[in-house]
Amino acid sequence: MVDTIIIAARVRTLDGSGDLAADAVAITDGTITAVGPRAEILPLARPSTHLITHPQATIIPGLVDAHSHPIYSLGIVRGISLVGVRTYAELIAALERGRDAQRGEEWFSAWGLDPSAFEGRPISNAALHDVLGAERLAYVKMFDAHSGIASASALTLAGIDTPIAYPDGSGAAGDASGALTGHVIEFPTMELVEKAMPPHTFDDRVLQLRSLLRDMAAVGIASAHVMDLQDSDALDLLAAIESDGDLPVRLRISPWCQPTTTDAEVADLIAAQGQGGRRYRIEGVKFFIDGTVEGGTAWLAQPDSDGEGRASAWQPAEAYAARVRLFDDAGVPTATHAIGDQGIRFAAETLAALPAGGVPHRIEHIETVDDDVIDLIARSGIVASMQPTHCTHHVRGDGSDDWSRRLGPERAGRAWRTGDVRRSGAVLALGSDWPVAAFDPWEIMADARLRRSVSAPRSTVVGADQALTASEALEGYTTHAHRAVASDGGRVVAGATADLVVVDVDPLEASPQELTSARVLLTVVDGVPTHPIPAR
Repeated sequence: MVDTIIIAARVRTLDGSGDLAADAVAITDGTITAVGPRAEILPLARPSTHLITHPQATIIPGLVDAHSHPIYSLGIVRGISLVGVRTYAELIAALERGRDAQRGEEWFSAWGLDPSAFEGRPISNAALHDVLGAERLAYVKMFDAHSGIASASALTLAGIDTPIAYPDGSGAAGDASGALTGHVIEFPTMELVEKAMPPHTFDDRVLQLRSLLRDMAAVGIASAHVMDLQDSDALDLLAAIESDGDLPVRLRISPWCQPTTTDAEVADLIAAQGQGGRRYRIEGVKFFIDGTVEGGTAWLAQPDSDGEGRASAWQPAEAYAARVRLFDDAGVPTATHAIGDQGIRFAAETLAALPAGGVPHRIEHIETVDDDVIDLIARSGIVASMQPTHCTHHVRGDGSDDWSRRLGPERAGRAWRTGDVRRSGAVLALGSDWPVAAFDPWEIMADARLRRSVSAPRSTVVGADQALTASEALEGYTTHAHRAVASDGGRVVAGATADLVVVDVDPLEASPQELTSARVLLTVVDGVPTHPIPAR
């Protein structure tokens, strides 16, 4: 008995068949049971079959954001957004607007600040103090979520009264005189400040998370690879949402394994695999081999222009390799955050040395990388998981952005080599890294094709030869995102799970500019509409 038939102008099956004359899909009990011309599909209908028709639209597989932090983002996206602030004058103006909007609140908070906005000034709390006063409790999260800026009073409340410098470059920065600048770098130091901030209530977090997942479904995201399980209430939040219905987006969760993770905690991570609910499940673990270029904590073969980027987050790095081998032996897939060229090389060599034929392993971000490492990734079956808008939104063609300045022209010239990765034959999964970048997949696919920001028409192209084709960009959100987790999904074929999107453009024919105005008419997960939300 067919539950649902969806009819559109065309179906992009992504199964290599050429989509000959297919314009209809039949669904039964959450599974696609037939795909083809409507003349063949409509006779399958019964009186109870739900018929959905969008005669000018395109049916595609449900989109997968291959790198996202929807739960962790609830503690990041607080206060005013500083996304798009590009100059110091704009920063001051934004802080003044935020000051007025948050008047009377215990803390001033903001997020999404690109360090390039300091225009060569040291990253510090001077702007916070100028606008808000040093006595105001204030905290700004940088766009990469690997560092923040705290006011003097916030540092005091957090118990930070002197600069802190760890071997991997993390800590609390100080100036030449030894005074704190307010710049707190990497998670352990940031958490000292963030734990002092008033938390949201559990009920508020449930509402925020449900709303966020609905917003993701509204742009066609059917599934997300969640690269953390840091919030102590994360699974409780998901269970609370599922107690009142299904999650709008399917979530595959990979908790962190850090240098401080004990043997007992590693055993717990292995034991947790497969746990979850109807639409969320723990699968895999996430490592960090390094931090970020802008924070000075990316692991580089040669130091950056500020003399930073000289160490792995793991001391010694072999300890990371030993943990990866342990998880591989246990059949647990891994994902490794690796941004600097030396960090990417070490992660790739570690994964390439694992026995062939095991679970899939992947490297996240891959911001600047050498030719031979790309070849090694492809040859060894390592998955590349990359986020195109990290490049198009934060790297400037003239090299004046903080990322390019730190790396210098040669290394910056190897920025986000998505085209070379695909041409090497490697699997390339695409994602947003929300909240580091917006999760709109249409903008991300457009930027991946243009190699500049489609939302900023006068922006300069960065690495034109690294542009993806329309099919490569869509595959990054469908078939390649599924291959990243050893699934043959991401295709509209009989027998596949009914995760589908109906969109008013054809992603394989539309220009990048047309993609940005794409309107998702229907998102379906397990054969059930998640956007628009059906009336109860």
